[in-house]
Amino acid sequence: MDGGNETGHATGRSADDRIARAVLKSATDFAIITQGLDMRVTSWNDGAVALMGWSEREMLGQTTARMFTDEDNAHGVPDREAEQARKTGRSEDERWHRKADGSLYWGSGIMMRFEDEATGEHIGYLKILRDHTEQHEAAARAHAREAQFRALVEKSPQMTFFATASGHFTYINPYWYDYTGRARAAVAVDDWIEAVHPADRATVMDTWQRALATGQGCELELRFLRASDRTWRWFKAQAAPLLDDDGVIESWLVIAFDIDLVVAARNDLSRSQRRLESTVAERTAERDRLWRLSNDLMFVMNFDGMVQSVNPAWTRQLGWASEELVGRDMLRLAHPDDIGVAASVLARLRKGFPAPRFVCRCRHKDGTYRTLAWTALPGEGVIHGLGLDLTAETQALAELEVAQDALRQAQKMEAVGQLTGGIAHDFNNLLAGILGALEIIQRQTARGVTDIDRYVRMAMASANRAAALTHRLLAFSRRQPLAPKSLDASALVQGLSELLIRTLGENVRLDLVTSPDLWRTRCDPHQLENAILNLAINARDAMPEGGTVTIITENLDLQADDYSWYPAVPAGHYVALTVTDTGVGMTAEVASKAFEPFFTTKPFGQGTGLGLSMIYGFTRQSNGYIKIFSEPGKGTSVRLYLPQCDADDEEQPADVPVTVEPRATAPATVLVVEDNPEVRVLVVGVLTDMGFEVLRADDGTAGLALIEATPKLDLVVTDIGLPGLNGRQMIDAARTRRPDLKALLMTGYAESAVAAKQELGPHTELITKPFAMDVLSEKVVAMLAATDTTEETP
Repeated sequence: MDGGNETGHATGRSADDRIARAVLKSATDFAIITQGLDMRVTSWNDGAVALMGWSEREMLGQTTARMFTDEDNAHGVPDREAEQARKTGRSEDERWHRKADGSLYWGSGIMMRFEDEATGEHIGYLKILRDHTEQHEAAARAHAREAQFRALVEKSPQMTFFATASGHFTYINPYWYDYTGRARAAVAVDDWIEAVHPADRATVMDTWQRALATGQGCELELRFLRASDRTWRWFKAQAAPLLDDDGVIESWLVIAFDIDLVVAARNDLSRSQRRLESTVAERTAERDRLWRLSNDLMFVMNFDGMVQSVNPAWTRQLGWASEELVGRDMLRLAHPDDIGVAASVLARLRKGFPAPRFVCRCRHKDGTYRTLAWTALPGEGVIHGLGLDLTAETQALAELEVAQDALRQAQKMEAVGQLTGGIAHDFNNLLAGILGALEIIQRQTARGVTDIDRYVRMAMASANRAAALTHRLLAFSRRQPLAPKSLDASALVQGLSELLIRTLGENVRLDLVTSPDLWRTRCDPHQLENAILNLAINARDAMPEGGTVTIITENLDLQADDYSWYPAVPAGHYVALTVTDTGVGMTAEVASKAFEPFFTTKPFGQGTGLGLSMIYGFTRQSNGYIKIFSEPGKGTSVRLYLPQCDADDEEQPADVPVTVEPRATAPATVLVVEDNPEVRVLVVGVLTDMGFEVLRADDGTAGLALIEATPKLDLVVTDIGLPGLNGRQMIDAARTRRPDLKALLMTGYAESAVAAKQELGPHTELITKPFAMDVLSEKVVAMLAATDTTEETP
């Protein structure tokens, strides 16, 4: 019986267990059974599969730890939950759980312990979970919104009130307490009204009670006492009812913000309007007085030019009475030569454009004309105008211009006198040497003396100095021939260092501050070297006791706002070369004359006064600028602004050495075009002695005719400055039919069109007067040799 009972009992318990598991299996919620203290799953229902993603087969025998996050497992949350259920019979919990795919959900559930019915021993757990992720996130969002709203209200720089439907205030934000200095209990006892200005309290309470009675929002202005300085400031308060879902008033929201500045501005505007009305009345009276008393001509006319009114000044200034002008065409008063200007201005005024200032002569009643400056503005259907009599000023200006012209002429004549005097002085010295040497040569030759080399050298030396003087004058006048190249001024200065040190002497120290990344500039390197050497010598002479000469090269990017620092130098990129000394310096008056020809501060006989003028001319001819900065006792700086060069010159092939023979190596025909008889005879004689067949002409027209009449012409030697058709024009005209014609141009100066060899075009060379006959011979032979080589090329 006992055995049977036990069997029956076990059988019954097994049946119950199967029924429980069937119920558990059919549940839609997450429901699982675990056994043992390690909580291994023995039952995993369809709700668990749907929620977690693991199948029952995957979870049977597994612990529940895999359902928890790594953080919860690390902190022993599953064990604590089980321990709570074991001790008390159940435990409830809400937290994030992990699914099979690694995603998380917010699960709310309960865990209950199982006991053996016979022994009461704890044998497992039943855990039921529901997915409350959506509710949890909604609550979190609501909480966040509530926190944001509370933070906004708590930190809002305006007063915020909440009241019940009956009008009892339940909340006032901290701004109100801080502003008014009231105790926090004020809201509890409705003591807030004590912070309102006594004169405003009745209005505030009446408006508030009316809003509560009608259920309609309201707004009003009131004053609150500011505790920090005990002043009353204006606020604008707005009250609005908050309704529930049924449209019933649930509470009230009141917001008040500071409008004290607005009220003050409004009061100021009101006072200003009153003052404006008073001012307008005064200005109207003042304008009437101005209209009557002004000596300037005032008028009002329509857009057809018909006068509507004029002030009394027309009678005083031009003799016209008001009744003589009203209704009259204003243009009829204009000078015949100025009617076109006046009509053009009237047309612009009709289009609504003002005429700020224009000059038009107006007829006086006596028939004479007065010069007037007019200003006119279009208005609503009329034109207002003002005329200022400039007759006296115009006459005075004309007289001043005559005086200024006379002064400029006198200054010009003084400058010409200074220039010609300096030239005459220097050339007289040079001519004395030349003429004296030639006279002695003539006497010695008449006596049969042949030892005349010393006198020839003397004459040549004086002639060379004369040539150097003309080159300086050409540099000053910007007419010297230049051979500009792209160069590095820093490298050029470094290359001159040894020569500069020897030139400056032992008492003068030389400092070179050169920029390693200096832009390239385009100018004649030899002329730039001469300019630097001249500036260094001037600097040395300005320091009789010794000192320091500093030469600086740098890049300058001058913008429009740099004009105050670099007057008269346009904006752009420049290579700046500055020579500075520590010498005696110059006054502003001396510095202003430093570039004038033959002006010098050196003792008589120690300088020509052409050094700085030559540098000035070279710099301007190179499209650059030069400035002097000097003060007495503080030294002098001379700065050259040379424009930046965009690209380096291409490497030019070295000239092929040419051996000059006393006679031509091959037959050739050369045309010489020169208007100066002496030069023409010398050039023709040299070329004839060399064995060439030489044709000659004394002007461009005759030269062009010979070119066209001579089929076999190898070279044209021509002066540029010919009368009528100049040498360059003659060559350009000839090359329309003979593009390969060779030309050697002679010049004593060069305009910008022939300032550099590469600008002359192909088959063209340049030689500068005065030149040695050997140099002319070399040029001719070299050009003909190049021609021969070209002809031999297949």
